[in-house]
Amino acid sequence: MKKKWPISRPTEHAALRACDRTPRRLPPVPALMAALIDAVDHDDREGICLAAHRVVRAAAPEVGA
Repeated sequence: MKKKWPISRPTEHAALRACDRTPRRLPPVPALMAALIDAVDHDDREGICLAAHRVVRAAAPEVGA
């Protein structure tokens, strides 16, 4: 018997396609700003960058589209 590698997973491809078709909702801007303030308070550079980018994307949807 011949083994097939990699194992095909059609449901995985279907799930990824479905994920691409549905827009993801962003949290409200005040919640993102609170996360940004927490990141600044903890000197978390990666968290600051991530929260700042998400605030901009939530405030201006045309950014990053």
